Amino acid sequence: MSTTTGHLRTALQLAESGLPVMPLRRGKLPVGNCPDCAGSACGDRPNMAAAGPCQCPAPCHAWAAATTNPNVLTSPAWARAWQYAGGVAYHPGGAGLTVVDLDTSDAVTWARQTLPATTTVPTTRGEHWIYQGTMRSVNGVRVGVDLKSLMVYARWRSSGTGAMTALPDAVRALADKTPAPVRPILPAATVPAPAGNGRCRHRSPAYLERGITMAEQQITAAQSGIHHTVYRTFLAVLSAHGRCGCLTETHVERLFTAAQAKGESPRHCTAAWDNARTRLGV
Repeated sequence: MSTTTGHLRTALQLAESGLPVMPLRRGKLPVGNCPDCAGSACGDRPNMAAAGPCQCPAPCHAWAAATTNPNVLTSPAWARAWQYAGGVAYHPGGAGLTVVDLDTSDAVTWARQTLPATTTVPTTRGEHWIYQGTMRSVNGVRVGVDLKSLMVYARWRSSGTGAMTALPDAVRALADKTPAPVRPILPAATVPAPAGNGRCRHRSPAYLERGITMAEQQITAAQSGIHHTVYRTFLAVLSAHGRCGCLTETHVERLFTAAQAKGESPRHCTAAWDNARTRLGV
């Protein structure tokens, strides 16, 4: 049995059990939108309502593509996605579930000391604790802890161990806490040295301001893949503004603040920034 066939077979088994499923690309990313939806050409919002799913024939809009319909999963429009699939994901909220994503050993220790026992699934870096019940999804409710339920997807790994219990108030309360103000920790030598005698090639400071604002919004709106989103956003900012000398520490602080508010550690922020600079040679 090929890997592709295995992913599809797993998806069909999960769909039969009531889990809305979708293929993942390599790196745990959702399949890209179809041509009619690329670049938000479809308007996005109607397809991204909490009820879902996306109505496109191909798997579009990440979690909104998840389905329990075997005819859709095996349709020609989905064939290419399964051909290149790197895994299977599911929409927890669509199955009436909430996943507490524990991304570090410290987070797992905290959960074992704080939360009621439930179905537990090992992950690469920690564990998924799965409860019966839905709620809004929130990233970074604690260091290394994300809540995945409505309007997000979670990677399927196994059925886990332990009896599933009802979603406790202790988990719901995590989403209602107002996060403490983030005091970003910036790396040394934050801003690239200006090139071209420090002359900015942009026509107006408003261009830079729009770029930083859009970068903040992109990080803040991310529902999953936070590490990847932060790195790609830093890379885009440096690609546009890293060589002309107009990027200041204030701008970088804004980006780090947005990233850390989503649960990124200062170390991960620094690593993402440095890796982006290295890749671009700035």
